[in-house]
Amino acid sequence: MRKLGVVATSLLALSNLAGLIGSSAQAVARPADAAKRHVMVSREVHHDVSPPLRNMTPSTTPGRSHPALRVHGAPQKVVRSKDTSGTVANPRIPSPIANFDGIAANGSAPPDTQGAAGTTQYFEMANTEIAVYSKTGSIILAPEKTNTLWSGFGGGCQTNNDGDGVVLWDTIAQRWVISQFSVSTTPYLECVAVSATTDATGSYYRYSFSYSSFPDYPKMGVWPDAYYVSLNLFNAGGTQALGTELCAYNRSAMLTGAAATQQCFMGYTSGEHTQLPGSLDGTRQPSTGENEYFVGLSSTANNLAYFKFHVDWATPSNSTLTGPTNLGVTAFSQACGGGTCIPQSGTTQQLDSLGDRVMARLAYRNLGTAESLVVNHAVTSGSSVGERWYELRVSGGNLTVYQQGTDAPDSSYRWMGSIASDQSGDISLGYSVSSSSLHPGVRYTGRLPGDPLGTMPQGEGTVFTGAGSQTGGLSRWGDYSAMSIDPADDCTFWYTNEYIPSNGSFNWHTRIASYKFSTCGTPPPNDFSISANPSSITLTQGQSGTSTISTVITSGSSQSVTLSASGLPSGATASFNPNPINSGSSSTLTITTASTTPPGTYTVTVTGTGTYATHSTTITLTVNPSGGGSVVVNGGFETGDFTGWTRSGVLLPTIQSGGAHTGTYSAKLGSSVPFNGDSILQQTITVPSAGGTLVFWYNPHCPDTIQYDQQQAQIRSTGGSILATVMNVCSNSAVWTQVSYSLNPWAGQTVVLWFNAHDDNYPSDPTYMLLDDVAVNAAALFPFSVRCPPLTERTPRTFLVSMANTPLGPATTWSSVP
Repeated sequence: MRKLGVVATSLLALSNLAGLIGSSAQAVARPADAAKRHVMVSREVHHDVSPPLRNMTPSTTPGRSHPALRVHGAPQKVVRSKDTSGTVANPRIPSPIANFDGIAANGSAPPDTQGAAGTTQYFEMANTEIAVYSKTGSIILAPEKTNTLWSGFGGGCQTNNDGDGVVLWDTIAQRWVISQFSVSTTPYLECVAVSATTDATGSYYRYSFSYSSFPDYPKMGVWPDAYYVSLNLFNAGGTQALGTELCAYNRSAMLTGAAATQQCFMGYTSGEHTQLPGSLDGTRQPSTGENEYFVGLSSTANNLAYFKFHVDWATPSNSTLTGPTNLGVTAFSQACGGGTCIPQSGTTQQLDSLGDRVMARLAYRNLGTAESLVVNHAVTSGSSVGERWYELRVSGGNLTVYQQGTDAPDSSYRWMGSIASDQSGDISLGYSVSSSSLHPGVRYTGRLPGDPLGTMPQGEGTVFTGAGSQTGGLSRWGDYSAMSIDPADDCTFWYTNEYIPSNGSFNWHTRIASYKFSTCGTPPPNDFSISANPSSITLTQGQSGTSTISTVITSGSSQSVTLSASGLPSGATASFNPNPINSGSSSTLTITTASTTPPGTYTVTVTGTGTYATHSTTITLTVNPSGGGSVVVNGGFETGDFTGWTRSGVLLPTIQSGGAHTGTYSAKLGSSVPFNGDSILQQTITVPSAGGTLVFWYNPHCPDTIQYDQQQAQIRSTGGSILATVMNVCSNSAVWTQVSYSLNPWAGQTVVLWFNAHDDNYPSDPTYMLLDDVAVNAAALFPFSVRCPPLTERTPRTFLVSMANTPLGPATTWSSVP
């Protein structure tokens, strides 16, 4: 179910908390949605163990129609349609293996098509009905009311049959997870059933969880530590959207039929913001204790937004929800402005795009070399609609966009998608397709790992070509479809969606199909990646510097890799220890400059030549003239104290032993324990008369945002006024990073180098940074040579002056007279 025409309102009043920015005394209130949240813990309303589903008497409870969609006439019977499917537009896309009709019209619309494959069965749900099939399409459990599964359970789960169902396969436990909501009566409930065995027609551990507001559009995901669910909350009349509630069900308890609790947080506290929980595919699990991710569209244009949920069942007060964090993506416009514009053949009736939300599932897979999540939503594409899809990856506990693209190969409209990836990293996207000359049908596309990023070049296959359009003023076309992966081989895609066999309003059918890329499961090629840390080195003439060259096996097995460097300036040399290496290991690169190495900035290319593959990475090498680093006293803190420096603020900086950028010591500004105010380190210097460049390295730790906590560097006058802000960041990379800044505007003047770590004393996000190798490199003199012609008394003398790297050019002639 999806509420339409809702008005945003506030559900929770969360405290606004203040932070202090930089050295100013200006307080800024935290937005309620970004405030620290409190977990809400509650037990299930009821739980029990059911008799086998196959032995239960089918329920006769009428299905609940969606808002403003009343059923005309009696429910229709399930009819097996003639197969007019299986065409392939491009021979690279695999043809369907199985392709058969599923549940058909049952008196309500849209069908909210859901389904998943188990080890030997396929379980389908279409809003208010469930059915179980063999993988060849034989009926194991004929379609019957969903609340049959809760017969004898009591309460709203038994008496109501309200839909908005979810079907998942728990790949870790080899169990089915089924849910639907109960909202016709109060209390509002989410009814959840976990199978006791791999048999979808067997017994279930049944649960009901209660909510104070209407829990619309529930979406669930399987994660090792919980079953996670997102709920769009509404008031009882469905006229006000009250925000998004994100919950965790105690999975370990529910797998045994024991009493279970749920832990919930408010994500957004007003409006409607669909968030999808990550749901595990495959056998590789996330690392123990890894956060669950929820992803949706951001209220900021051209962004996704994600939350991180950490659950602690032993100590619920330790559970946390952080976010929303914006994730910038390629610019897009919601399909149909988020509403209705999808054309159909033979009618002026248009269909709803659901372009205002991401579409289930957010499919997670641990590829071994990376953690990948795929998701999609419908966007405007030229004069039609296409499917925008993303592959997100986990990096440092956060999500990044690995690749993205919009599938719109022609002028037809593609929407209502669902996406997943197989064990080899192949990705497939299924969707509805329609146009003014095309009845709505079901198609799919895909990509292989070696295809260019952001593309679906494997062509398009057809599951079913619709023979009719939806008419009678009914614009709603499903609320979701379902793509899943067969756990039996972890390669076969299963997709289900709806179609119309002939023009009508409540005569939809569903179609179930499977297909597999032929390369899935074959041994991957031996390959690796290469990187440098740090990726920039700054040296004074005659000095040496190092960088760690790391290789990672991205597929296949290890191979021998020989390292080499190119692009070095004159007089500089490079060596590797050890060399060669096996992929998956690292080597130390040492670059040594000579006293005659020309100052400047160079790109050094490090190449790893392997037995089966060759890759390279680059390092930026900056060479400064000798004698340029004496302006700053004790810039490397190798005295083990703050000689030459002045400390101030509410928390004085400290000397850090070990882990320095170079040498033994660095300075620590701030603390790993929250504090309220500034931690300042400064030194007064005289900029060389020829100017120069301020160079320093910092290692940042700032888990909050720059609105509240900062790591700063400024050039100040001796009177304290700010001349320039060199750096103002809130980074949590914990990686040594170089900053260079020209001091030429203050050549010959006395200025103050001012560094600061500011913390707003907020629990759990302390801010600090390490500072090292602070130097002022003098401006380089221009090397030149002079050739004088033979002197003839009382004749003009002409000097040919050759100058390198100057604004005057590589060669300039100056003339003079006696």
